Amino acid sequence: MSGPSQVKDIEIPDIKGGGRAMLVEYLASGARPDSDWKIGTEHEKFGFRTDDLRPPTFDGERGIEALLKGLVQFGWTPVEEKGRVIALTRDEASVSLEPAGQLELSGAPLATLHDTCVEAATHLREVRTVAEPMGLGFLGMGFQPKWRRDEMPWMPKGRYKIMREYMPKVGSLGLDMMTRTSTVQVNLDVRDEADMVRKFRVSLALQPIATALFADSPFTEGQPNGYLSYRSHIWTDTDRDRTGLLDFVFEDGFGYERYVDYLLDVPMYFVYRDGEYIDASGQSFRDYLDAKLPAYPNQRPTLKDWADHTTTAFPEVRLKKYLEMRGADSGPWNRICALSAFWVGLLYDAEALDAAWDLVLDFTPAERHALRDGVPKHGFQLPFRDSNVLELSRRALEISAHGLKRRARLNGHGADESIYLEPLMEFVALGKSPAERKLELFHGAWGGNVDAVFKEFAY
Repeated sequence: MSGPSQVKDIEIPDIKGGGRAMLVEYLASGARPDSDWKIGTEHEKFGFRTDDLRPPTFDGERGIEALLKGLVQFGWTPVEEKGRVIALTRDEASVSLEPAGQLELSGAPLATLHDTCVEAATHLREVRTVAEPMGLGFLGMGFQPKWRRDEMPWMPKGRYKIMREYMPKVGSLGLDMMTRTSTVQVNLDVRDEADMVRKFRVSLALQPIATALFADSPFTEGQPNGYLSYRSHIWTDTDRDRTGLLDFVFEDGFGYERYVDYLLDVPMYFVYRDGEYIDASGQSFRDYLDAKLPAYPNQRPTLKDWADHTTTAFPEVRLKKYLEMRGADSGPWNRICALSAFWVGLLYDAEALDAAWDLVLDFTPAERHALRDGVPKHGFQLPFRDSNVLELSRRALEISAHGLKRRARLNGHGADESIYLEPLMEFVALGKSPAERKLELFHGAWGGNVDAVFKEFAY
């Protein structure tokens, strides 16, 4: 989730007047030559008060707003909504808030994975510097391990108020998605439409593999929940109009135009005007193009509205002006780097991309859905054909490592970037995900008390 876009306010004509072509061009305009490809890493984390482990509220001396204000000392510029600091910006990066105060770093577009890791480490060091005197800590996991939904705070952002009221109308777990999940994502560039299509298909088919590798949400309200990635399961009953595997991506003729048609059919959340969020939840962007939006009649959308709307679809892979990988649970510092490394290795090297495509090209729609729906509970042990997801993960990691090593040789990116895959290699070698390791601790050394996770796994 992100705040209002900074795209120029250019009015979009109706479909007959070229509006659809303008929407397609907006997405296509992100294409760039290989030499300009960058890596944009995002990660979310749960805040907690170190004395009672409760999530911090927005207000107060130990609140999230106070934390944001404290980070200003490191050169961040505050972003306000109705006089409240709800985000920060610095150069091309931002710090923002998820609905229950999960703190998100949206990193700058960077050239190498080494840069990405430095950025993440710098951010976590800055956060610790401010948070520790406040009695706050931060934890990277996919799902809040201890507190109930009604015990989670809400941040004072207009966008989230609209979503909070709409979510229960379209699914049973949307409010859990908003308040009790955290993820790590990477945004990657494309060369042209054909490159976008190939990368979209590969990453969508392999997203369950990322879910298995990064599975780290086995607890709900202090007890095992029966899943390894409960965060991933939550997306299956959040809002089917804007989530899922997007089978049409694998159909002949897929390209920017088909994705625009998909986005036009995703129900709207809001229109942002003059600092206010206008509730347009459930309404149609197609009607908006025809100046017939009930919530904002006789008005046409701008490119800024379209940019905002692209952020309200939540498929497993999301296309904006780049591709966004959305299948992984949040985790510790080294897995922030590992997530970006996994996908850069697969998608930013031509040989690796070809090998990854060979790996998934004959997956049937039924198999893709079986992987998506089965991995959150079974992880590596989910059967697949004559083997299982563990073997698929091993093969995907081998391809990624090859891609990273070749990328270093060809592009001169310094030290071998495949080193960032080491945590994932360890999980595959042991056949155990981060979630399974935590479950072993819960049933062993922790004596059935999940509170230990806040001490042992905090940043």
